Amino acid sequence: MMWGYGQGMVWIWLWALLLLIGIALLVLLAVRVFGGGVRNGYGPPGPQGQSGPPRAGGSRAREILDERFARGELTADQYREQLKVLGEGP
Repeated sequence: MMWGYGQGMVWIWLWALLLLIGIALLVLLAVRVFGGGVRNGYGPPGPQGQSGPPRAGGSRAREILDERFARGELTADQYREQLKVLGEGP
């Protein structure tokens, strides 16, 4: 006779293990959500820390061109010419 230490103990250990795994998963989820580990976009953040889907109707080349024009690296004529090359200009 096992005095109650038979298969009942297996279930207690199993429940304890499942409880510990559940707590660990909850802690991991909390760290990711509140620690900034989950982003609302696609892929890693960009150079300015921005993340998200690409702009509708735009491309990465257009974004770079816009940034260069905003920094003053391109004149208005150069900007328009490059837009035509990309097929996104007037």
